Amino acid sequence: MERSILGKHYKVEAFLGEGGFGIVAKCRDTTTNQAVAIKVNKSDPDILQQAHVEIFILEQLRRLDPDAANIVQWNGFFHDGQRVCLKFELLDQCLWDYIGDRNKQGLPISEVRPILGQITNALSHLSSVGIVHADLKPGNIMVVNRHESPIKVKLIDFGLACPASAVIPGDFVGTVGYCAPEVMLGLPYNEASDMWSLGLVAVELATGLPLYPSENDYDYLKFIIETQGQPPDHVLDSGQQQAGQRLFVSLIKQMLALDAHQRITPSQVLRHPFFSPGLSKRFPCINIERPY
Repeated sequence: MERSILGKHYKVEAFLGEGGFGIVAKCRDTTTNQAVAIKVNKSDPDILQQAHVEIFILEQLRRLDPDAANIVQWNGFFHDGQRVCLKFELLDQCLWDYIGDRNKQGLPISEVRPILGQITNALSHLSSVGIVHADLKPGNIMVVNRHESPIKVKLIDFGLACPASAVIPGDFVGTVGYCAPEVMLGLPYNEASDMWSLGLVAVELATGLPLYPSENDYDYLKFIIETQGQPPDHVLDSGQQQAGQRLFVSLIKQMLALDAHQRITPSQVLRHPFFSPGLSKRFPCINIERPY
């Protein structure tokens, strides 16, 4: 498929990702010479149906300014034979790759704070239009340009997103290791499930490793039960650094509250002392003792 043409004028230059839905390709619009990212959905009937749901969600998100809301810009869709192709702005790399470039040692707090703030902002905007992302993980958060400072990130992949009013309890959505307990247990869920996922992303940013590394539902729930849904609050450093670390752990605990009704909201996150401009930017990577 590489070097082939999608639609009438999108030349495939490289593959960016692959999933059950199909592939994402870097393409060149031969009419404008602009590079774009195109999500090419398989022609399977179930996947086509899901693609139409994603288009519905993306249409709702068009009410938002993608830059101000920290969400990927969608530029419509077209058909390539029986396949539905969604056009997006081309971004740089996902947070998994960004962390990997640091040898999975974790990011300094001066980078964790803006990334966490921007994705919280994205969740706040999604909530304003009643949308649950339902698959928030480092792989679905993209760095716009890794060489620019301060770092800017955007939320991508709305293939599992749905209106909060249309959630069907029992439908499994998300990725093992990041989805909220209520989702795993088949209970009703809403936008608060995205906050749980963001809490786990925040820990991974700070430590370089997932808090609950698991390949199946059983192991994931076992890790949650063993830690009562809370990351450990024993930090290894002391002194001035500890103030920033304690605030970070305090925030993570509220994001990972087992009871979704008690979980912190996006607006409350952004008012948390962790985001106080008075906090020193000299804090290094946050060290959190792991529960295993």
